[in-house]
This record gives sequence, structure tokens and C-alpha cells, in this order.
Amino acid sequence: MIDEFAKDNMHRRLRRDREALLWKLDGLSEYDARRPLTATGTNLLGLVKHVATVEARYFGEVFDRPSPEPLPRWQDHDGSDLWAAEDETREQIIGFYRRTWEHSDATISELPLDAPGHVPWWPEPRPNTNLFAVMAHVLVESARHIGHADILREGLDGRTGLRAEHEGQIDEEARAAHFAKIEQAARSAAAIEA
Repeated sequence: MIDEFAKDNMHRRLRRDREALLWKLDGLSEYDARRPLTATGTNLLGLVKHVATVEARYFGEVFDRPSPEPLPRWQDHDGSDLWAAEDETREQIIGFYRRTWEHSDATISELPLDAPGHVPWWPEPRPNTNLFAVMAHVLVESARHIGHADILREGLDGRTGLRAEHEGQIDEEARAAHFAKIEQAARSAAAIEA
């Protein structure tokens, strides 16, 4: 009984997080969706592509249920899943992510939580695992990257939140006052330290 509750709860959260990540692209130009927003090149469309690849590998290869999507061998990972090439459209990447959901959801639905899996890129002695551990890992990985997306999107146009229905109007004056209060606290703490 607890297994089904845990599985359903984690699966529901994964579905929620998938939609949240895609929402971060809503209303952005091609440039803003793709452009590097950190020194390491992190960008919103690249995060979607990366999370799709992560799901495809973990809910595919790990359980001997290869993704129907073409993926390079994990040994050949070159970072190209972290950004969108000029010939890759937003629609292609989102489509890849959505098709990956279908494959991942089938794996989650069809296997019990204790179904054995093997993650060849995990170091010994941990490559042998199960569906529960993989679901937890992918959920954490997805949430981590959605957090990145939150910050990147806020930096682009000030939009924040998990879902559109929870988004409030942006009050620039209130945000500036809050920012100034935090900045002043940081300066005061630095002055005390000096």
C-alpha cells in the first residue's frame, strides 16, 4: 500500500515539475530561450533538452527499456544536451521532452518500485539500483534544474513561480524596496566583519 502511495506521489510531482519547466519558456523570444545566461552557458531551452535526456536515460537504459528517441551513447556525452543548436527548433526539443514523458511514464507505470535497474555511469558500488531510487534521483535532478530555470527567467523579465495560475503581478517598486533592504543588510554585515 505504501509503495503505491509513494510511487503515485513522486510520479505526480514529476509531472508537475515537467510542466513548470516548460512554462519557463512561455512568451520568450527564440533568442531569450536559447541565449547563455551564465558564464557556463546555462540557458532555458538547454535545460529542457538536458532534463529530457536525463529522463530518457534513467527511465530507459537503466531498466533495459531504451528510449525510442535517438540518444548518443552515455560514454560519448559531450555536453551538447545542455544547449540548443541553431538547427534544433524549440518545438523539436519540447516534442522530444513530451515523448520522453510518455516513455518514462510507461516505465514508471509498468514496473514496481523495487524493479531492478543498472546505472552504468554511477560508480561502484552503486550502479545496481531500483525504480524507487531512480524516481527519487530524477525528481531531485528535475527540481534542481527547475530552480535554475526560475532564476534565469527572473533575470530575463522578472517572472517567477511554479505555475502560471500562481503568478502575481510584478510590482517593480515593491521588488526594488525589498532588494534594497537585503542589499543594506549585506552591506551592514560586511561593515561589521571589517
